[in-house]
Amino acid sequence: MPPATEPAPAGEAVRLVALSRAFGSGKLRVAALDAVSAVAASGAVTGLIGPDGAGKTTLMRLICGLLRPDHGRIEVFGADIAGPRATAAMQARLGYMPQRFGLYEDLTVQENLDLYADLRGLPPDERPGRYGELLHMTGLAGFTARMAGRLSGGMKQKLGLACTLVRAPDLLLLDEPTVGVDPVSRRELWEIIDHLTGTAGMSVLFSTAYLDEAARCDAVLLLHQGRLLGAGPPEEMTAPLAGRVFATPVPAPARRHAQARLAAMDGVIDAVIQGDGVRLVLARAPTAPSLDGHALTAVAPRFEDGFVARLRGDDPPPARHLPADPPAPREDGAPVIVVEHLTRRFGSFVAVRDVSFSVRRGEIFGLLGANGAGKSTCFRMLCGLLPASEGRLEVAGFDLRRAAAPARGQIGYMAQKFSLYGDLSVRQNLRFFAAAYGLRGTSLRDRIDWAVGEFDLAPMLGGNARDLPLGFKQRLALACALMHQPRILFLDEPTSGVDPLARREFWRRISLLAESGVTVLVTTHFMEEAEYCDRLVIMAQGAVLAAGSPDAIKKNAGGGDGATMEDAFIAVIEAAATARAA
Repeated sequence: MPPATEPAPAGEAVRLVALSRAFGSGKLRVAALDAVSAVAASGAVTGLIGPDGAGKTTLMRLICGLLRPDHGRIEVFGADIAGPRATAAMQARLGYMPQRFGLYEDLTVQENLDLYADLRGLPPDERPGRYGELLHMTGLAGFTARMAGRLSGGMKQKLGLACTLVRAPDLLLLDEPTVGVDPVSRRELWEIIDHLTGTAGMSVLFSTAYLDEAARCDAVLLLHQGRLLGAGPPEEMTAPLAGRVFATPVPAPARRHAQARLAAMDGVIDAVIQGDGVRLVLARAPTAPSLDGHALTAVAPRFEDGFVARLRGDDPPPARHLPADPPAPREDGAPVIVVEHLTRRFGSFVAVRDVSFSVRRGEIFGLLGANGAGKSTCFRMLCGLLPASEGRLEVAGFDLRRAAAPARGQIGYMAQKFSLYGDLSVRQNLRFFAAAYGLRGTSLRDRIDWAVGEFDLAPMLGGNARDLPLGFKQRLALACALMHQPRILFLDEPTSGVDPLARREFWRRISLLAESGVTVLVTTHFMEEAEYCDRLVIMAQGAVLAAGSPDAIKKNAGGGDGATMEDAFIAVIEAAATARAA
């Protein structure tokens, strides 16, 4: 890092010098950033990665001037943003798209663009050409008269990006723009970003929870607890893992159990389900060609392997005892969830169209689909929160058309958006939900004690729920959903925006619940998480396009050896789109 008195060299978009920022006061003061020094190159995509609470959003807000640093300096294109050269003209060179971009849902696509053109001072004579370019780039040209509130999640993100770009900035700050977006829309967003950097020469700082996206960046900055742990090209983080990453094939029925057992073994840094087996990252090169009876085949390291290894350290102790033998297959007869010819209309719009499937006890069943496919609408009907227009819905032996209240007593529900009470403390939320489910006296206290211990909530008990880091919000939401020990658990995109370490811990818990006999229905946009499902369906425009085990869907989608669930998902969605167009 050059001395603080030197001017920024050519080719630098952002330079951070010993940057620090804390929040709170007294003993409650928390350092969000602690003496961070780094550089983001001009004309490149720099990835900003790290676990929840690492300081990524704070850094974005500091760079665009929404916050002021406690110490240190930020230079943007050579100018200190807090100094005398920090003029409105320099601010105009920045574009910032926060996690929850401020679209006006009661305005049309065109009206949102007009509003942001007014705010950004885009001259009227330049607007038609700029609008045309942005609408073509985002694929929204045919939707200018549609209300923003009626767009799918992916289309909203693209409209938010178009509004940010209505006056082309030199530096674009994107704070997790692909959270909650399906793989097809994610790919389209990246095509836009590649165009902006490759053709327009824009500099991009991009924070993300998807580590395959971080691998696409020209360079990455890895933050953890406000400190910079690493900086440089993504391949520099994977290089030390050569000879330490392996795959081992495991039959589907035993895959989750094998993953949990291998993850808890000495010398294993990471173990995740991938493809037809388990992917392992080891602390050191193995001395034998197998581990715990599983044959090892060396594979190339990926960026996520390096990320997890850097955060966990080279030789973490086993987190928990080794799981026992896998549970015997269940032969429980009738399924616990039955969906037959389910349809839901909102006026003339059909959100769910003739959907049928069933789920057995102790099964993890996935609902996948593009944004707006009808997954959340299915969930709301299965939870008794929304009546079906047509079809049969049976949950835990109850017909939801006649006995929705008794069925809801068997269900735990974790909503897509954080739905707890932000002004209540963690303890108050636990007490409220336990009481709402009918727990009283000793049972209520015992269940709260269980939740605090099981989900490691003790350090946060007195804090308000809205102030929790995202990973702790997720833990609290799951704990509240499980207070009454439900037989069936509905999880609507439960890991959206959560970092990879928190996602691993979440799926460990879900796998244990399934082994204990809890039936789990889950939606997700993380295609690697779909590998943890026993069976799943892929939906688009309210209808089922494909159904079966992950292995079967990958095979039927034309995927050969090494095909991923994301490859299969995109193939199924694109094949359906081609058929509709024909």
